[in-house]
Amino acid sequence: MPHQPHQPRRPRHEKDNEQGNENHSETYIQPAALANNPFMPMFTIFRDELDEHHDRRERVIKASRDITALSKKMIFTMQRSRSLYGPQPLFIEKDTAQRTSQIHALFTSILPDLTSGTLNSHRYARNISGGIQEYLEAISFHHYLITGRLLTITQAQASLPEGINLTIEDYFGGIFDLVGEVMRLAITIIATTPLDKEGGGVKTPKILGDLRVMRAFFDSLDTRGGGLGKEVEKKMGVMRTCVEKVEGAVYGMLVRGSERPAGWVPDGSGMGSGGRGEDEYDDA
Repeated sequence: MPHQPHQPRRPRHEKDNEQGNENHSETYIQPAALANNPFMPMFTIFRDELDEHHDRRERVIKASRDITALSKKMIFTMQRSRSLYGPQPLFIEKDTAQRTSQIHALFTSILPDLTSGTLNSHRYARNISGGIQEYLEAISFHHYLITGRLLTITQAQASLPEGINLTIEDYFGGIFDLVGEVMRLAITIIATTPLDKEGGGVKTPKILGDLRVMRAFFDSLDTRGGGLGKEVEKKMGVMRTCVEKVEGAVYGMLVRGSERPAGWVPDGSGMGSGGRGEDEYDDA
């Protein structure tokens, strides 16, 4: 038998590539075949619906962030007020009206994405929830500065553009955060208003009384089985801390107010814990 010359073995990866090319040539589908596939129109519809969903979601999220930023700027301006339970200074009313108009325009711009006529519009409720709560916090704080009363859910709904629905969860979320702003206002008034002038010695105890009423209401609130259950415990703890800080400041003012030296400032450590951090005002 004649001797066969030795054939060098090819590397394994070359064989795999060769087999892979053969398999690819066998499974490649021509464009004409895809066009005639009866399932392609169905998947094209799925693709278009997903693209529309992501576009709509991005619009709602962006609007919510812009509403949140404008609402924070409104609150920052209102914290400069020292006129309680009556007409506010012109610069506050002007700023509030301007930013409220901008916020309403943002709500209106995403109204088609949130209305019931839109496919699965309920899935975007959580994306706009943060903006609604921040806006509610701002307008309820403005309402409290003028009237000394809490904004009702009916009044809050009326302040929103038609078509934007206010849920009970968003309402309570905004009111919880309002407690932190009222605490900040009370501490500032005590620190900047002389005891013998109206504000430091007269109106701050009323603020404390209002905060205690709100605390008692929230303590009696049964949130089991509702949408508030996830965050309510955290917000309840922050709310109680806010009320306790105002209690300590008012007690110190009434008991030892006449002894405080010029430039005295109450202990406001941790004031940023009233539902919002201090750094949230940096962009205002």
